[in-house]
Amino acid sequence: MATLVARRITKQFPPRSRGQAPVEALREIDFEVCGSQFVSIVGPSGCGKSTLLNIISGVDAPTSGELSITENGRPARLGYVFQDPRLLPWRTIMDNLLYVHDDRGKERREAVRQHLKMVKLDDVENLYPNQLSGGMQQRAGIARAFSVEPDLLLMDEPFSHLDAITARALREQLQELLQAHPTTVLFVTHDVMEAVQLSDRIIVLAPGGVIEADIPIDLPRPRRATDPTVAALQAKILDRFEAM
Repeated sequence: MATLVARRITKQFPPRSRGQAPVEALREIDFEVCGSQFVSIVGPSGCGKSTLLNIISGVDAPTSGELSITENGRPARLGYVFQDPRLLPWRTIMDNLLYVHDDRGKERREAVRQHLKMVKLDDVENLYPNQLSGGMQQRAGIARAFSVEPDLLLMDEPFSHLDAITARALREQLQELLQAHPTTVLFVTHDVMEAVQLSDRIIVLAPGGVIEADIPIDLPRPRRATDPTVAALQAKILDRFEAM
């Protein structure tokens, strides 16, 4: 499990046209995450959620500020679950998971098989992505991320492209999976109910790329979307958005 420390992270993009000021996507972002915490980042469109995740993943660099992601003094291993599964259509599910590993020998194949079993896909390893439903493909993407044994798992709206019933089932399965295999999770979503159901903390980003609130979630697990306490906390957090 990782320790993530972000200090005064600011990100500016070049002006959209000549004579305009740079576009500030994030401003003085400051927070820490450690241990087996599940932290969601929520906020309206354009508030910098994905930009922040790109910086944490190393895809992009901040304009200023400092970022540290470590595990017992060494650089942390990162796993990434995307909005869509990003499976290579010409490779089997097994080969898609092996693709992110340098070692693809017998022991690695067995380890990958166990990660497929974690997400209840151990019977589809020889199938191709187009032979799986959207929910099964996303489970394969989650298994791929877990297969690198990440210290920090980054998840970028992983259920946003799924129908409501499938997304609900996967949220419940993810809770079970993390209970059995604790890790540090940073989860980007625009869905407040989803964040309340899954998280130990919710970081709310406001327009302008600033942290508006850092809210602890102290509800028993497992949590269901139909739980009145989940719905009540969702409504309370939504009130914050109306006040922005």
